[in-house]
Amino acid sequence: MAEKGKKFTIKPFRTYVQMDHAGAREIWSSLSDAIDEIHGRNASSLSFEELYRNAYNLVLHKHGALLYEGVADKLSGHLLQTVERLATAEDGGLLEEVAHAWSEHRITMVMVRDILMYMDRTYVQQNRRRPVYELGLHLFRLTVWEHDRVQPRVTDLLLRAVASERAGLLTDDRTLLKSNLAMLLELGAADGSNVYERDFEALFLGTTQEFYRLESLDYLSRNAASDYVSKARGRIEEERSRASALGLPPTTEAPLQSIVETELIERHASALVGMEGTGFAALLRDETKVEELGDMYDLFARVPGSVDHLRDALGERVRGDGRSLVADQERGAADPPAFVRGVLKMRERYGDVVTKAFRGEKRAARRLKESFEDFLNADARAASCLAVYVDELLRSGLKGAGEAEVNEALGRVIVVFRYLSDKDVFEAFYKQHLARRLLGGRSVSDEAERAMVSQLKAECGYQFTSKLEGMFNDMRISRDTRDAYKQHKKTLAQAQSASASASASASSSGGQSSKDGKDKDPTTSSSSANPNAKPVDIEVDVLTAGYWPSQNVPPCALPPPVNDAIGRFEDFYLRKHTGRKLSWQTSTGTAEIRACFGGSSGSNYRRHDLSVSTYQMCILLLFNSADKLTLGTIRTETGIPDQELRRHLISLCTPRHRVLRKGSKGKAISGDEDTFSFNQDYTSKLKRVRIPLVSMKETGGVA
Repeated sequence: MAEKGKKFTIKPFRTYVQMDHAGAREIWSSLSDAIDEIHGRNASSLSFEELYRNAYNLVLHKHGALLYEGVADKLSGHLLQTVERLATAEDGGLLEEVAHAWSEHRITMVMVRDILMYMDRTYVQQNRRRPVYELGLHLFRLTVWEHDRVQPRVTDLLLRAVASERAGLLTDDRTLLKSNLAMLLELGAADGSNVYERDFEALFLGTTQEFYRLESLDYLSRNAASDYVSKARGRIEEERSRASALGLPPTTEAPLQSIVETELIERHASALVGMEGTGFAALLRDETKVEELGDMYDLFARVPGSVDHLRDALGERVRGDGRSLVADQERGAADPPAFVRGVLKMRERYGDVVTKAFRGEKRAARRLKESFEDFLNADARAASCLAVYVDELLRSGLKGAGEAEVNEALGRVIVVFRYLSDKDVFEAFYKQHLARRLLGGRSVSDEAERAMVSQLKAECGYQFTSKLEGMFNDMRISRDTRDAYKQHKKTLAQAQSASASASASASSSGGQSSKDGKDKDPTTSSSSANPNAKPVDIEVDVLTAGYWPSQNVPPCALPPPVNDAIGRFEDFYLRKHTGRKLSWQTSTGTAEIRACFGGSSGSNYRRHDLSVSTYQMCILLLFNSADKLTLGTIRTETGIPDQELRRHLISLCTPRHRVLRKGSKGKAISGDEDTFSFNQDYTSKLKRVRIPLVSMKETGGVA
């Protein structure tokens, strides 16, 4: 039998009782009183849990509208009391009063929001109303801020406070300014209004622009450019610091900086560059003002478009200095090496300006390069002068220099070389000078010569220097050929010595010695009239025609002993190199002749070894058989071109080396009938005398 169980009683559901309007009003009344207490800062006596439950019940029983509208009315009432107080406040304390009212209102709204949190999550979202906290801020804007005795006065006080700071006067605590501005920003964010932009930012930016427009004009009219730069830099930093201290948003700070930079920099960029005596263009003339130039660049760099004024000034300065160098060179006030040294000095100076003042800016470096190219490529002058400058370096300028010094000097040459647009023109000039150095043995060192070619090769590639390297190769092969020819002559001499005795050479009164057009080292010979004379000894450089500068000068008439020596060398060379053809260049080369002065004997007898060109040798040997010759006769006998003949004759008639006497008076050679005679009275302290050639422009006469 089943155990007797307990009795279960089923009770009906409780009947849901809807809160009536009277009950809702009663609950709202308690909430309203609580809001008053919160506003009065008596919230410590309130039970926020009970208040939250009451608000919850109102919303739950469909009285959300009553609650929402009641809160709005209650907040509006308190805000009306606040604005009445603010409207009558004195200007001196208005900012503080507004900041305090705003702070109190925010605290109130945070507490009210916590009580009405359920309403925010349900009623507000369902009915698309403003959340309670944002509602409070919206009402503050409408009721307090937009009151005609609050907004205009606060805005004016804010702008005046900033103006006082700019004038250097003490102002109110910046925290008040920051609090009021933060209020405007939060009010605008709360309801999507542009209250901050409309009521402060637009006026603030406008007054800022006007202030700096007037101040910059006044300050620039009374001060030097460098002082203005310092002032502007200080003002820009001051505005940046103020924007940070006042908590201005990026949307204000960016246009603020733009306005300040436009008024202080962009509008006066041209004037700052061109100011007489103190502007950027004037400072470029002074090598000691690099720091001031850098300060101006740093200022202009804030407005990138303004830097073009500085670059233009730099370019114009470089072109102006360059044109002055060109003018000096044209007037003859500066020789080619001096011209290049001036260019290098300019490059060093203005390169330093770009590196230090322009902070190494690539666009400034490009403008510098373009400016140098502008005046250096006006004609072929720069290429010619640079080749002469390199020739001077490699002849004597680098004598005794170490490897590092050589590379540094040649590196500066390459800097100028890069500016030349037609580098083939330089190569042609350079090759002519290189040929003279190699054939005359006048280079400071082979290492320096090869270092220069290596730098050109690195700059322009193998094709550019292939002919130059071919010239060095020819010189190396020529040394081997000379050594082989010496050995060949030694072998012949040994064979001849077995059957004949050697004879001593004798000198004639005029002296004679020769080399053919490609000889290198000095050699000695006696007169061809002496049958017992030693054969003329020659040293020949055999050159590849395609590598060396072309010489379209017909050979002159060489003395018979020299022709005999040429024949002996050709027999030796062509036996070893069949199929080749030797073309003798008599317009180049040197010779050493032994000349006797003062008669054939006696106390006045003097003998000198003269180092002369091939043309000078041909001229002097004519005086072995004649005491006086005319220009026309010498030209006929030697076949030397007229211009070169005059130049070489004048070189033999200079006051310092008057080996020949000119018959006519004055500096110029009068004509074909002008006579020249051997000067028996010539004397020199040196045993071995080198007769230099005068320049082509001096061929009009001698002193």
